[in-house]
Amino acid sequence: MLERRYGRPEVPPAKGPFELILWENAVYLLPDERRTEVFEGLRRQVGLSPEAIWKAPEKVLLPLAARGGMHPETRVLRWREIASITLQQFGGDLAQVLTMDYAKAKKALKQFPSIGDPGAEKILMYCGKAAGLPLESNGLRVLVRIGYGNPHAKNYGAIYKGVQEAVAAQLPKGAAEPSRAHLLLRAHGKTLCKDANPQCFECPIAKHCAFAIRP
Repeated sequence: MLERRYGRPEVPPAKGPFELILWENAVYLLPDERRTEVFEGLRRQVGLSPEAIWKAPEKVLLPLAARGGMHPETRVLRWREIASITLQQFGGDLAQVLTMDYAKAKKALKQFPSIGDPGAEKILMYCGKAAGLPLESNGLRVLVRIGYGNPHAKNYGAIYKGVQEAVAAQLPKGAAEPSRAHLLLRAHGKTLCKDANPQCFECPIAKHCAFAIRP
C-alpha cells in the first residue's frame, strides 16, 4: 500500500560503508535533495575515498560543507575524522567490516561520527547485511502509531528496541525487503504520518492504524 502511494523507493547513491557514512554526515537537518547535492559535490570535486577526503584542501571542503547547513567547520572536521579512522584503523578499506560478524561490524561502524546503533544497522542493511529492521525517527513513529512496541517506554532507545522486537517475526530474510520497508516507512513519516498534524484522512494504511482509528 505504501509503495502504491510513494512508488518504489530509491536507495541512497552511496555505495559501501565508507560512502554511506559520508552520506549520513553530508548535511544537518536538511532535505534529501540537499544531502544528494553535497554528497555528489564531494564525489565530483574531491573524490569519495578516505585518501581524497583527508588530503582535500579546506578551501574545497568548506564551501561544500556550507551547503550542508549549520556549523560547516564542524562538518569538515567530521569528514576528515571519517577519513582518518578509515585510514588508520582499516587500512583505507572500510569494506572489510562486511566480513565481520554482525555485532563486531556494528561496533566498528559506531566509532564514526553520528553513527549509533540505528545508523550502523542501516549501513549494514544497505550493504546486504540485515539482522532486523533499522529505523529512523519517521519510520519509528509510523510503526508506533500502527501499534507496534510500547510508545510509553522509558526512553527513545527502549521504544526503538521494542518496535524492532515487535516486527521481527514479520520480516523476510535478507536485506532487500527490509531496505524497501525502511525507505517506505521513512517516506510515509515525512509526508503524511508527521509528528505534528498527521494527515490520517489521506493515509493509505489508516484502517490498519491504531492511531488513525482511535476514538
